[in-house]
Amino acid sequence: MSAVGVGCNNFGMRVDEARTREVIDAALESGVNFFDTADTYANGRSEELIGRFLGSRRSDVVIATKFGLEVPGQGKGARPEYLRKAFAASLKRLGTDYVDLYQLHKPDPEVPISDTLGALDELVKAGKVREIGCSNFSADELRQAHAAATRFGYQRFVSVQNEYSLLHREPEPEVLAECELQEMAFLPYFPLKSGLLTGKYRKGQPMPEDTRIAKFERYRTLLTKENLDLIERLVEYAKTHGHTILELAISWLLAHPAVASVIAGASSAQQVRSNVSAAKWRVGPAELAEIAALLPPTERVPA
Repeated sequence: MSAVGVGCNNFGMRVDEARTREVIDAALESGVNFFDTADTYANGRSEELIGRFLGSRRSDVVIATKFGLEVPGQGKGARPEYLRKAFAASLKRLGTDYVDLYQLHKPDPEVPISDTLGALDELVKAGKVREIGCSNFSADELRQAHAAATRFGYQRFVSVQNEYSLLHREPEPEVLAECELQEMAFLPYFPLKSGLLTGKYRKGQPMPEDTRIAKFERYRTLLTKENLDLIERLVEYAKTHGHTILELAISWLLAHPAVASVIAGASSAQQVRSNVSAAKWRVGPAELAEIAALLPPTERVPA
């Protein structure tokens, strides 16, 4: 799995067909082999476009998709009967006969995790799924899943995909430690916190037009004084080390042992190339300690 993957949540929505093809082609040319999608992204269009534009290159990549959130006209949840239905629909949209990493999008409190794991185990044994993972799980939920898999002899989750960035460090106290204990891969999403960690948004400077934060009020709430102050500190730190804040944001994540690949969205070929290049800074233990001193304690992370 490449150090940087492509988050495909905007394919077929904010990113039209032509630009989706452009992003996929640029990713492959840049050495990216990991594409993360879900059946809910653009109501299935993301999966369809990935399948169409990968074409004969499908065997060269790792495709990860998810199930569990509501898909109009299809259903939702983690019950075995729905899981099988959702998986068949994803296969059809992706135009493939197997999925490399099939993930439960979020815990389903109405369904015992052993039931879900049993159905996933069937797909693995049938050769239709290579590995299984989960998303938005707490450390306790990871432990419960591991215990159930061990008890029944089922395939276990090999990865967990949660939000993690310099501006959202919730996984640090427990989830990352549990990943290391279970030897699970951690796949951070929203690594750039909706663009805040690209350097586009700076204290005392005009907001760039035609950006997600400029267009949508719900994202504008991220521009708190605390976040903007922290961004200034991070920009200065990266600059003194000969790097950009984008390079800091991605390379800092990869410096954590449990992190296998950073899922970064992209709306253009240039963004893909920038994200891949940003992973080249090898952040060492001394630098991690210096960066930690710039950050607030995890229990008081800015929203």
